[in-house]
Amino acid sequence: MDEYLDELADFLRIPSVSAEPAHADDVRRAGEWVCEFVRRSGGEAQLVPTSTHPLALGEIPASNGKAGAPTVLLYGHFDVQPPAPLELWTSPPFDATVDGEWIVGRGIVDDKGGLYQLLKGAQLLSAEGKLPVNVRIACDGEEEVGGHSIVEFIAADERGADVCLIFDGGMERRGVPAFGVGVRGVLSYMLDIRTGERDLHSGLYGNAVLNAIHALHELLGALLPRKGRVPDELREGVSPPTAEERQAWDELKTGEEMIAQGGARPYDDSAAEEFYVRTTAEPSFELNGVLGGKPGLQNTTIPAVAQANFTVRLAPGQDVETIDGAVRELLRGAAPPGAEVDLRLVSSAPPGLVAPDSPAIRIAQDVFERTVGRRPLLARSGGTLPIVPALVESGIPPILAGFGLLESNVHSPNERMLAEYLPLGVETARELYLAFGELR
Repeated sequence: MDEYLDELADFLRIPSVSAEPAHADDVRRAGEWVCEFVRRSGGEAQLVPTSTHPLALGEIPASNGKAGAPTVLLYGHFDVQPPAPLELWTSPPFDATVDGEWIVGRGIVDDKGGLYQLLKGAQLLSAEGKLPVNVRIACDGEEEVGGHSIVEFIAADERGADVCLIFDGGMERRGVPAFGVGVRGVLSYMLDIRTGERDLHSGLYGNAVLNAIHALHELLGALLPRKGRVPDELREGVSPPTAEERQAWDELKTGEEMIAQGGARPYDDSAAEEFYVRTTAEPSFELNGVLGGKPGLQNTTIPAVAQANFTVRLAPGQDVETIDGAVRELLRGAAPPGAEVDLRLVSSAPPGLVAPDSPAIRIAQDVFERTVGRRPLLARSGGTLPIVPALVESGIPPILAGFGLLESNVHSPNERMLAEYLPLGVETARELYLAFGELR
């Protein structure tokens, strides 16, 4: 435990915040840390530049040296979220601090801790001469700001792999591991609308000229969910959850608990009951921000311009171009005559769905059952992880797991991992490599 914590603390100490340009060199240093760790493990590695932050690429060869050994792709990201607000941290964010049963530090769960566990497991087996697989390393320093360089790498890499290990997920609760077998895609938009040359006096022109905010509301109303479902045009291609996935939901926190934990109010009377369907297996529309007029000031003007940013989450099975076309068609039909509408797709990522009955998934479930003591649940994630659909498209089954908990404060102050889970993750990674030696 002490050895693991000392090594990991050295990694956490690098403030590799990819969202802040001032930390670009720190992101690079974190990538170099990964490369050096791979070299110390008997492998080769190098930093490869991209249009943003570099990739750390390398390989640790199988101990038996056989050309036909299975290949395990190891993915993790070495960038982290900004630590702000600093005043809410109970210890310096980039110092690994043991606080009771927890290890606290930015990146301990997302994702330096998980990446370290995978690297350490491979290093231990290599040092013992017992590594039965070729471990190919492909890690990025931009997951927190998009993660498209790794997607491009996976698409272009013709070598492939038999399985990909990713410890960037989490456990459902203490002692209950979970595998992410699906992620939603996302379409992010900026919408600008103009209804006149300038703002006007509402007493002189009210109800006689277009109001940009009114027009914006009409437009967005075409995309709003009804009874927890977006318009049918935005649901094309949805792959329904399997019986095993639905069964796994019964072991998760209830929808009521999840909504209450978020300090939120239910969307409607069915929201709690349908929580996991709506958040993992259905597309969703969310208005993320609105600008227009002079909010907060007492005024009597008719705004001539307004702006909104919104996202559409794509369920597994859906196609980015198809749903983008549907969004544009719905807005086109809802635009008031005379309004000038400019819709821009800022970024996108496809959804991904992993075959839950693949041999790699079953082998990994067996391993977790031995090391953790509980067979992992198979569940979709409501979030977006661009590498998952890229792997599926390349025929590489991903094992998306991890040792974070809901109370691990990921992306928040005092990010933390249970101290006992640090060596448990290393042990599990070690056993996964041994088990995947039987993939061929």
